[in-house]
Order: sequence, then C-alpha cells, then structure tokens
Amino acid sequence: MTEVKPVFKPNKEFAKTARIKNMCEYQALQDAAMEDYEGFWGSYAKEKIDWIEPFTNVLDESNTPFVKWFEGGKLNVAAQCIDRHLSSRKNKAAIIFEGDRGDKQIITYLELYYNVNRFSNLLKNEFGVKKGDRVVIYMPMIPEAAYAMLACARIGAIHSIVFGGFSAEALRDRIADADAKVVITADGAFRKDKPYMLKPVVDEALNGETPVQKVLVVERNGEDVTWTAGRDYSYNELIKHQAPTCDAEVMDAEDPLFLLYTSGSTGKPKGVQHNSAGYILWAQMTMEWVFDVKENDTYWCTADVGWITGHTYIVYGPLAMGATTVMFEGVPTYPDAGRPWKMVEEYKINQFYTAPTAIRVLHKSGEDEPAKYDLSSLKVLGTVGEPIDPPAWKWYYEAVGGSKCAIVDTYWQTETGGHIVSPLPGATPIKPACATFPLPGIMAEILDPQTGEKVEAGEGGYMCVTRPWPSMIRGIWGDPERFVKSYFGDVKKDGKPVYFTGDGAIYDTEGYITITGRTDDVINVSGHRMGTAEVEAAIKKHPNVAEVAVVGKPHEIKGEGIFAYVVLKSDKGVADEVEEVKAINNVIKKEIGNIALCDDIVFAPGLPKTRSGKIMRRILRSIAKGETITQDISTLEDPSVVEKIEKMVKA
Repeated sequence: MTEVKPVFKPNKEFAKTARIKNMCEYQALQDAAMEDYEGFWGSYAKEKIDWIEPFTNVLDESNTPFVKWFEGGKLNVAAQCIDRHLSSRKNKAAIIFEGDRGDKQIITYLELYYNVNRFSNLLKNEFGVKKGDRVVIYMPMIPEAAYAMLACARIGAIHSIVFGGFSAEALRDRIADADAKVVITADGAFRKDKPYMLKPVVDEALNGETPVQKVLVVERNGEDVTWTAGRDYSYNELIKHQAPTCDAEVMDAEDPLFLLYTSGSTGKPKGVQHNSAGYILWAQMTMEWVFDVKENDTYWCTADVGWITGHTYIVYGPLAMGATTVMFEGVPTYPDAGRPWKMVEEYKINQFYTAPTAIRVLHKSGEDEPAKYDLSSLKVLGTVGEPIDPPAWKWYYEAVGGSKCAIVDTYWQTETGGHIVSPLPGATPIKPACATFPLPGIMAEILDPQTGEKVEAGEGGYMCVTRPWPSMIRGIWGDPERFVKSYFGDVKKDGKPVYFTGDGAIYDTEGYITITGRTDDVINVSGHRMGTAEVEAAIKKHPNVAEVAVVGKPHEIKGEGIFAYVVLKSDKGVADEVEEVKAINNVIKKEIGNIALCDDIVFAPGLPKTRSGKIMRRILRSIAKGETITQDISTLEDPSVVEKIEKMVKA
C-alpha cells in the first residue's frame, strides 16, 4: 500500500491568472500532445522561438536515440535571450546580482546586450575562438559567468562549465575530454566575507600537457595570483577595448550549445551534450508553466551556474522569456539564516527556487527567521535536485510561503535539460514530496524493467520517458556508444528502447508520481549526483588503500551522504583512525573536490563479494542504514565478513 498523503489545492486567486489554470487545461494539453506529437511541439517552437530561418521538419526519429528536432531551423540562443527583448524591455532588469558582501548590480537587457557583445568580441578577436570551439568556464556566481555563457552562445562556441568547487584533477579531466582551447575563470570570489581562490586551481589543472592556449581571468576579489605570460590575460583590462556590438552567429537548430559533465556509474564523467533550439524552447516553456513567471515578476533560483539548474533556470530560461533573474554569490546562512528572506523582502521576489538541502539547513539554523521579514511578494516556491522530505516541505509551505504559495517539487536531470515531472502552480493539487505528473508534452511513465509495461499503483518501477522530447540529451561528447548504453539499454516498451532516468518511482492510486531514488551506483549529495566509481577511484589513490566500496546513506541535511568501506593494504590497521580519515578525505578533495567528501569511513577487514568477485553493495547499503540484513549471504566468498563489518559500524 502507498502512503496516503494530504492534498493541497492551488491558491484560487493565483489560479485565475495562471498560464495553466486547472487540471482540465493540463489534460487538454497532454491530450493534444498525444494526438499530434509533432504538431504540439511544432506549434510551440513557432510561437516561442525567434527563428532566423524557419524549420522544415519537427522531429526525425529515423536514427533513434540520435534524434533531430526542428531541422532546417536557424537561430542564435544569445539573440533569443537578449536581442529580441531590446524593442520592448531594453530598460528592464535582466539580472539582479547580489554579492556575498552585499554589493549589488542591476543589469538591464540593454546593458546585458553590450556586455555580452564585448565579451564575444574579446573571445573572437583576442583569443581566436570560433564556432564549434570548446570553452571551459570555471567561475564563481558573478555576472561575468552569465556573460561568458551567452558570449559563447553568441559566437557559436560550445561552453562547458565546471563547478567552482571541483578540484584541479576534476577540472583537468573535463578540459582534456572536451579538448578545450580556452579557460575562463576568476582570481577568486567571496564566501562568508572572506576571499577564496579559483585561479590557483586552474594553474594546477594546466600543469603539463594541455589543449588550453589561453586563460581569461576576471579579477573579482583582488588577491594576488600567478600570471603565465602568453597564456593568462586580464578580462578587466581587455574588455575595455572591445566594441559593444557583435553579430550573432547563425546556428542550426541541432548545433551544440553546451557540454556539462555529470557523474555516472563508471569513474569517467560524462560530457552531456545539449543542442540549441530544443533546449532553449523547453527552458522557456518550463519557466512559463512551472514557475508562472509574469512580465513584472522577479525570480530567484539559488543554484550555481556550474550545475544544470543554473544553466536552465538562472540564465537561459529566465532570459529567453524576458524575465528578471537574481544571481547570488554567497551562502544562504551568511551572515545569518535570514539572508534569503531579507533578499526576498528587498527585491520583492515572486518565485523562489532552491534545493531541499538548503531548506533543511535554513529550517534547522533559522526556523523563526522567515517571520521577521515581509515575504508577501512570494507566489511560487520551488525545490530541485532530490525529493523533499515532508517536515521540510511543511516548514517551507507554512513559514516561508505563508500557506498560500504552491510548492513545485520539480523532477528532472542534467540529461533532460529541463523539468519533466512537476506540479503546475495554478492547476495541480499538490501532495508533499510528490513530483506529481509529467508536464504537457512529456511522455513519462513508470515501467516494469522486465516487461516494459506501465506498473500498477503501489508497485515500484523505473522512471522512463517513452518518446523523445526537444530538450533531451543529444549525446555523450565523443562517446556515442556510452550514450546509448547509459540511457537506452535498460528498458524497452513495445520492443523499442526508451529513455531510462536511472531513478525508481511509484504511482499512488490517483496516478501521482513519487521518485524513490537511484537504481544504479550513483549517490545524490545535496541534489548533485556523484558516481560511486568516481569517488572510489579517488580513494584508491591513497597509498594505503587496497580496496574500497562507496554507498549512499541517508543524511539529515544533504539527503544522502557518502559512506565508504575501506580495506587497507596493511593488515595491522591504522595507528590513528581520525588522521587516516582526514588523509583519505584530503585525497578526495584533491581529486574531485569538497562536494565528494565522505561523511563516514569504516576500515573494514574485507568486502562482501560473490565468488565471482562482485561486491554486494546492497548489503553494504543496508549496514550503512542500520537495517537488518535480509539478503542471502551464503553465496558470498566469505560470509563472516558481513558480521564483522556490522559490528564495526555499530561500535
């Protein structure tokens, strides 16, 4: 039996002016997509995109999963986000920036146009960047990060943003895989009123052989950095000499827009490729449908541009629809847990989008803070990255939203480009911690992995999308075989492979979808997927580690934490476990970054393996969670190791 959850109906006043006002309108849209799939998407593509040349074909599925959308169409994504708004919105705020220390900038659409054009000219004329070149962006949350993205889009370069918390090793791997010729970075930024550095990480990443020819450095925090002659250049100096106009490159609908590397179940990160037209179409449509952003609204997504959420819902989606988007450099609890609510009050923010991890932190460290501020401007609250637990949902709904704002618990991935399952704030009766229903045009179903049939209510299955959609991943950079194997090799419907998200899910009796978590060896840390193989590969670089197995463990704040079982080369154990744990985490920090640090490390006498050598991670997950072992351990190579590990974990 599935849990019976309370239902929260949409705010009637809000629903009156919402783009999708009720479930009848939602169902009509979904029915239209089912009846004429290409007509549905073609109509929206004509309405939402300013085409330089119109498309001649909506969808080509002849080489599935290597599909093509809107063939023949020509556009430029930067022009879609900026140029087309100048006639009606040139003096409207495009980006409101607030720095960690409280410094502020308001950038209008006209100013954004000039800033992006100057950046485009810098890349073209000073660095020789041209259409199809890859540019790695390793930046803090400052406006120049958005300028860099849009400048690449304007001149047809493919950007690949690497999250500023990743290590030099992780950055080096991504630079090499993308074969990037330019890196855009900053000297550093500010966190909790103190400078932190990025340029030294880039310097370390570029030691030895590298495809990078030039490094552009935004001088943000004024700290001293090393400059390599002939390679490193100051953005602050070069930008002064650039012209404020730059023609937008004419791009095909299926030309790549960006790469974004994500963890997989193997150690090597995957370069997820998104293309131009389909991605920007869905980014705009979901901004309008899921957040119901209107012309005079101010919208704030708290993510970092280093993740897909920042790509789609800080930069591309809001700007494509002509919205005002907030960029925030700092952390939500500095100088205190009232910081976000102070900003909501000051900027009269209407839509607020954050991660359950942030909500749990804000709840724990500042439960009463929302009551100190005027949050009456809020209309829609969003969550992203992982399912939100009911206690956090309740506090978010009542304390932050005043029991009047819809909470859109959005389900999507780096690979989907935008939301695929989510409530609609004016239409969907919401059940806490439920992703609810597929968005119009998205053919998402929970399927039985064996039969490919849609599962019944209460039965777990695999969350799949059974038809291509415009913003879907177009490939893994340089590895088409891995693309097919990673996403289209697990489930078939009517004998044809379908897109499998990697997540399990369950229907309730009313058809509501609840995501139950990963079915593969990927851990969701604060909404960010970390491949267990990637973390294990890092730990194995510690000279005293013989074997390691990493699993996820429920975490009060992060949703999931990383739990590592480590077998040492020496059978004498360790003299100081605390120091050895620090040493292993230091290796992880160097290889990947702080995001992958282990919350728990147990020095085990061995690992539970089958006689063929396969590590039984299900057993290790159960031990980490404190669950009773129900699996048959008699087939293990050494069943006694399970009891030994259990005792060590409980000790």
